Amino acid sequence: MDQRVFTRWPILLGATLGLLIWCVPSTGRAADSSRFALEIEGGAVWQSRNDVQIPNNISATRFSLMELVGHGPWPAARVYVTWNISARHGLRVLAAPLQYTESGVFADTVRFAGGTFAPGSPTEATYKFNSFRLTYRYRLVSSTRWRWWIGFTAKLRDARVALEQGSTAAEDTDLGFVPLLHVSGAYLFSDAWRITLDLDALAGGPGRAEDVALKVEYAISPRWALTAGYRTVEGGADVDAVYNFAWFNYAVASLIYRF
Repeated sequence: MDQRVFTRWPILLGATLGLLIWCVPSTGRAADSSRFALEIEGGAVWQSRNDVQIPNNISATRFSLMELVGHGPWPAARVYVTWNISARHGLRVLAAPLQYTESGVFADTVRFAGGTFAPGSPTEATYKFNSFRLTYRYRLVSSTRWRWWIGFTAKLRDARVALEQGSTAAEDTDLGFVPLLHVSGAYLFSDAWRITLDLDALAGGPGRAEDVALKVEYAISPRWALTAGYRTVEGGADVDAVYNFAWFNYAVASLIYRF
């Protein structure tokens, strides 16, 4: 697909969101007392780093997927379902798929996952990092203007890195569990407008993970809201089996329904 489409469509999405906010009258802030919420988020994602070495020893080459296939952008989406069990306690489920397949040319010979890939020949690269999470959070602060939650997230990652060049193909897959700290907050400017921060993160040991979003939310009605903002996802692992650190940046917009 023409990359110019992905370059332009986040701008069109933002313009459409702005038009909706301008044209639709607000009838009040989305109710914080809602029992359930569904949020569908879409946008574009760019990579600013994606370094790989598999396995993480002298038998393999450390190379950059970003240098091989470029920065992007690629389409991205995720879905949240939130259940506010009570005024203080809540659960949230997230499905956040991320995958691209692109072609490029290596400048030097690359050894990856038992395969050897020659320089100067077209190479197809696939990168997948799907994330599925269950979060428990506790509302720590609830004032006129501020909302703060703290909790823990159980993350299941479904990852794959694959290279294919002619008859040579190699891949590495990983399905694993990661515990994360959850912090989120909101500042209410008015009945209709708020700014939100959402963080799942882990640091220390052989790896790290951060997923941070900063959004502006506009409530069309007590049930419906629109958001737009920026998300960054960064992290990776440095262990015997794999070295992979990546950094992705998102321009996002979402629709929220509370009930």
